[in-house]
Amino acid sequence: MNQLFTTVRVGQYTLQNRLAMAPMTRSRAEFDGTPGELAVEYYAQRAEVGLIVTEGTQPSDDGQGYLTTPGIYTDAHVAGWRKITSAVHDKGAGIFIQLMHAGRMSHPDNTPHHRQGVAPSAIAPGAPMFTVKGMQNIPEPRALTTEEVRQTVADFRVAARRAIEAGADGVEIHGANAYLIQQFLAPSANVRTDEYGGSIENRARFAIEVAAAIAEEIGADRTAIRLSPGTTMWGINEGAEGPDLYRYLVAELDKLGLAYLHIAHQGDELLLADLRKSWKQTLILNRAGRPREQIGVDMASGLADLESYGQMILANPDFVARLKANAPLNEADRSTFFGGHARGYIDYPALSEAANA
Repeated sequence: MNQLFTTVRVGQYTLQNRLAMAPMTRSRAEFDGTPGELAVEYYAQRAEVGLIVTEGTQPSDDGQGYLTTPGIYTDAHVAGWRKITSAVHDKGAGIFIQLMHAGRMSHPDNTPHHRQGVAPSAIAPGAPMFTVKGMQNIPEPRALTTEEVRQTVADFRVAARRAIEAGADGVEIHGANAYLIQQFLAPSANVRTDEYGGSIENRARFAIEVAAAIAEEIGADRTAIRLSPGTTMWGINEGAEGPDLYRYLVAELDKLGLAYLHIAHQGDELLLADLRKSWKQTLILNRAGRPREQIGVDMASGLADLESYGQMILANPDFVARLKANAPLNEADRSTFFGGHARGYIDYPALSEAANA
């Protein structure tokens, strides 16, 4: 495990250790998408890790899916994020803002202008979503026109530039977890007949165009992407050709020289090994539910350059110190994951506080 505490190069940056905070939606932004004031403390508390990947942040009005998620496309958004990035940098960590377009995973009641969700095709995910009126089924989205797909690529580009203006070290494109980019990848959500649907190459086109546009805008060494090959949540099904789709997509993304690839691993070890071989830059690996005794195993084996953790870091702002001291970890309180205020957000005790309690 000691190797986790060594420095590592990611893009143009040298990070203080090989631990990353995985992106986690917390739904505590203002209704206009400006990060909440408590977010400054929340992220700064956890800046012992080498890299913080922020919660999913919409690149446009159309990109919002959930209540009170942050944006990064207005002056107010930029000002809010600048406070966060400054606080994180003061503690020594790097920070990439994750750009997340929810696509069809959206409900009009959750957006300021009650916007209908947009997606590759007009296919509802068949899932409920929490709204101001309680749980409601997600309605059918509107299929993007070809020109609107290209405009969405442009929206990602602008959001990336605004993230850099806000002091972020880079951006991570959210291509995972059944959101817009993965919706383009999956035949269950994409039945288009234009250049963005049908073949593996066409379904991967949107992801590649978004990554290329952002790399051109802010530099490839400040551009990253997160993928979750094999995800079956919320109606996503990539089919039998899913592994070959990801082999093609990762090989094409590798040509861009991005800062890192962040994989949310779903269990296909053969595919993971193949992607590791074809990816020449930094690879961050996230294994959901990884037991504590396996922390550092993937980094030590060479399968990953960094390991990312979500709930463990959410509940333990001093996660790095606890690992070094082999100290017990706080348990995450699931009832406070989304929405609310300080409880379950900035009040998890650090080791020093627990000792004095």
